[in-house]
Amino acid sequence: MSEDSSPTRIAAALKRWIATAPPGAKLPSTRSLVAEHGASPVTVQKALRGLAIQGVVESRPGVGTFVRAVRAARPNDYGWQTGALGSPNQRIPQLPAALQSVPNDVVALHSGYPERELLPERLVRAAFTRAARTDALIDRPPTAGLPDLQSWFAAELASATPAGITPAAPSDVVIIPGSQGGLLTAFRSLVGAGRPLLVESPTYWGAILAAAQVGVEIVPVPSGSAGPDPEALSRAFEQTGARAFYAQPTFASPTGALWTPALAERVLDTVRRHGAFLIEDDSAHDFGITADPRPVAAHDDGGHVVYVRSLSKSVSPAVRVAGLIARGPARNRILADTQAESMYVSGVLQAVALDVVTHPGWRAYLRRLRHQLRTRRDLLVESLREHAPGARVEAVPQGGLNLWARLPDAIDLGRVVRECAAAGVVIGSGDEWFPAEPTGQFIRLNYAGPRPGAFPDGARVLGRSLAVAG
Repeated sequence: MSEDSSPTRIAAALKRWIATAPPGAKLPSTRSLVAEHGASPVTVQKALRGLAIQGVVESRPGVGTFVRAVRAARPNDYGWQTGALGSPNQRIPQLPAALQSVPNDVVALHSGYPERELLPERLVRAAFTRAARTDALIDRPPTAGLPDLQSWFAAELASATPAGITPAAPSDVVIIPGSQGGLLTAFRSLVGAGRPLLVESPTYWGAILAAAQVGVEIVPVPSGSAGPDPEALSRAFEQTGARAFYAQPTFASPTGALWTPALAERVLDTVRRHGAFLIEDDSAHDFGITADPRPVAAHDDGGHVVYVRSLSKSVSPAVRVAGLIARGPARNRILADTQAESMYVSGVLQAVALDVVTHPGWRAYLRRLRHQLRTRRDLLVESLREHAPGARVEAVPQGGLNLWARLPDAIDLGRVVRECAAAGVVIGSGDEWFPAEPTGQFIRLNYAGPRPGAFPDGARVLGRSLAVAG
């Protein structure tokens, strides 16, 4: 095989050809490219697939691959909107790689959701069938949610509550349309536009997006594989006068951190001392592998912790249902905000969620899921160690859906992402998870995506891309 036989080199050669070709020109056939570059058909297809992802070419099944035509129609004039919209209060970040849609034949390590094989599909389909036969299909549910679903969320948190702490009551629960909606309403209700919100750095990209949408001022607090720095958190409260801290104590995205009981106690003490709120995002609650979730809210009965737990990733992304637990006036403000935002969550979706999580098969599903996630996590870790040692996983997570890997400081991260995409491997740039300047070169790799058998191939591509970009 010649030195020009890698997908990256073939793609580069084709780009040079495309630069001189007219829009709509047909690319040489796969057979001729195989002969020209001394490559296998699979390698050529990877190069073409990478160009398609970049929008350079388009494939027409049964016809061939063509230079993507750029329409020369008159440009649309949206200049009037600049005056109509005015200046934004805060720039809204673009959606990250985690929400990219990609072809089925790529190695997808970028998504934030588990693949279909990991979901309780049988339970979900049966639940929708049963819900369709009930009044949930017609009736409007209570604004705060179905009472039985409120009771389930409260009981789940109460099961982790130690003796001496008053557990959450069903009336403390507000059913919301997914955790993203919960973050928006919590940031609006408890912080407010123009006021400071402390967040871990790095942190969940959806929280950065929600904060920008609401217009709150983000104040980053250093965090890593063990969680946030409690001394830095205390200083941030003192310096900013903030009244809320957003965090993911259980299997944080992207770092995978699981707070120790000692750290949770220090953070909760700090929050109490400053008369503030901890907005606890427990979206990864159901994804424990070698450890169980540790909700900080279970140790608070003073109303300092506002707790959000979503079912959208563990039940189904089509079931956008979450529970938000808050006490006192904070709960009243949150409920008022949700009423203004969405009035109520679909009764059908609530009925489906309740059906699934109270079904006898739910616990069995979670046990299987734990085993599946462990197998996938370990396979990806070993693949990186063998084929891409430059992507260093500083701490193997005890749960969650992804690995957080650090690359050499001198690496061109953008080039690594592009080189991988050209070779048919989609990864997430770590820059998207920092609310301020990144503290290093990181990538986020999801081990819950499709085709885990391709993880070694993906790691090989990453290793070669690191060599090229370095």
